[in-house]
Amino acid sequence: MSRPARTEAYVAVELAGAGSHPAAWRLPDATPGELFTAGYWTGLAGLADRAGLDFLVIPDSFAPPAEGPGAEAVVRGRLDAVAIAARVAPVTRSVGLVPAATVTHTEPFHLSKAIATLDFVSQGRAGWQPSVSRTQAEADLFGRKDAAPAEVLWREAREAVEVVVRLWDSWEDDAVIRDVSTGRYVDRDKLHYIDSAGEFFSVKGPSITPRSPQAHPPLVVRADEPEALPVVARWAQVARIAAPDLSSAAAARARVREAVAAAGRDPDEVAVLLDVETLLADSADQAHRALEQLDGWAGAERFALRTYTQQAPTAALVGTPAGLADLIEEAFRGGAADGVTLVPLALPTGLRLIADALVPLLVERDLRSAPGGWPLRISTQSKAMPGGGVRPATLRDRLGLPRPANYFTEARA
Repeated sequence: MSRPARTEAYVAVELAGAGSHPAAWRLPDATPGELFTAGYWTGLAGLADRAGLDFLVIPDSFAPPAEGPGAEAVVRGRLDAVAIAARVAPVTRSVGLVPAATVTHTEPFHLSKAIATLDFVSQGRAGWQPSVSRTQAEADLFGRKDAAPAEVLWREAREAVEVVVRLWDSWEDDAVIRDVSTGRYVDRDKLHYIDSAGEFFSVKGPSITPRSPQAHPPLVVRADEPEALPVVARWAQVARIAAPDLSSAAAARARVREAVAAAGRDPDEVAVLLDVETLLADSADQAHRALEQLDGWAGAERFALRTYTQQAPTAALVGTPAGLADLIEEAFRGGAADGVTLVPLALPTGLRLIADALVPLLVERDLRSAPGGWPLRISTQSKAMPGGGVRPATLRDRLGLPRPANYFTEARA
């Protein structure tokens, strides 16, 4: 049976320190002294939560700070994305939390445990953006292997994701029995070795973390390069695309959907979100003047996010919330994307304008439900909370996805 057509656009936001522009920390309303404090991140996450955004992406990287001319003007230092997500989880209620975590220099056993733990802490709002580390400088930090080409990196990533998912399934849902009379906490017959032996990893398992509230926290995977497409096709629940215009975005979305279908999955179960860099102000002139100021500080003729992240050029909106609403409406209603991942060049102002000005416009245009509405749309998987009330819907609920079956339970059936 076909899924009903989605009537609302997804809106996610990527939160990168003071903003994605390297000079954003110099703006008058920036708070660079707070970037490494819990309060800074809980404040941003709370704002996104109240605005009813679908999820937050917290980027991360092993890349060491930039060297050379101008390096002293860039924010140096980075907090761990999974740890940030775990810190903000208890003070938010509805927004999904999707930290990036690289697979290139990290053991999948550790990743499976970290993301599953985040899912418990957030009561089912965790996601994961697997990423790869490309440079020799990153490899040198670990000293275990040299940098590799994209094809190898993404082949390793695909294997790592499969290991993580199998570890998530290594505990069946009812493995924890807590039988006081017999003294049995777990049913050992429902814990499984995964015995994974591949090209890059050999992992016996099982996990030491029980199956989490969502079982498989959704995977958000970048689909900017052809080498990443097999990972998207097999494992992603959300694909992020970068495209300079909406016609290119539509073509990229079609490629993703074709790859998902070829992998034997339903393309309608994979949301394709277009990255949109944003610099918002009350008027377009104000926004462009702010961009000129930022570019002047950074020594750039024209800022482009992908210049700094070494990814493909993507759409940008330097202007007003109304102009951004127009872009989102055209992208969604025209079939170029199922929604957007907004990448503010400056924080916290960029997020505040998204929450206070953009979201109400999207609600007026029937592109979003009013903030606070969606947690009441509880799926059959949601359960009563101790002391009364209903647990908010999971990130899988928000994406319209059922709780996945357990690999070992299915194999036994």
